[in-house]
Amino acid sequence: MQVLEKLKPFVLISLIAICLAVQSNPVRAQATEILTVAGGCFWCVESDFESVPGVIEAVSGYTGGKTQNPTYKDVTKGGTGHYEAVQITFDPAKVSRKRLLELFLRSVDPTDAGGQFCDRGDSYRTAIFVSNLEEEALAKEVKAEAEHALGQKIVTPVLAAQTFYKAEEYHQNYYKGDSLVFTRFGPKRQAAAYKRYRQACGRDARVAQLWGDAASFATGH
Repeated sequence: MQVLEKLKPFVLISLIAICLAVQSNPVRAQATEILTVAGGCFWCVESDFESVPGVIEAVSGYTGGKTQNPTYKDVTKGGTGHYEAVQITFDPAKVSRKRLLELFLRSVDPTDAGGQFCDRGDSYRTAIFVSNLEEEALAKEVKAEAEHALGQKIVTPVLAAQTFYKAEEYHQNYYKGDSLVFTRFGPKRQAAAYKRYRQACGRDARVAQLWGDAASFATGH
């Protein structure tokens, strides 16, 4: 007992030191969450959200369907049930889920049930994916607020999250890639090809027309 009594001050000092170290070096691991959305071309959604402070990364992929391990060709030809989607990892201490949902709905045409802009078909439809009742309630709340602000019916569904399949590597960070690709505009570096595609598809023009000053990312593209 005497030994334990002698050790108490040292134990107390050690605990205080540990607490101070934790306060000065907060653990970052607890500060990440995931939001999965489908907004047409996943290159564009990835590009938009990686510009948002608080977003750690955005990954292009496929979700919402039945086909396991789908390829880009599988999804775009139809029949898989999958959407082109983006999985957004973010720090909720820097940007809230609600704010990201607000930005998302104002970065697409949520009144279009047949695709997005020049990209038509089921795989290009919009959607918000949720993992629990809290996320579902928030998504529906943000959707209702956006519908009121827009003054038009929003058809973007709120769906239960399913397995997310990461798209092929050449799709990741396509918007800033340096590889040479062959396009209808001729051979171009990925970043330049992406800009030409986005402009030709009319994405920003339509979003600006629909949302005006509230358009999330249209200005500057």
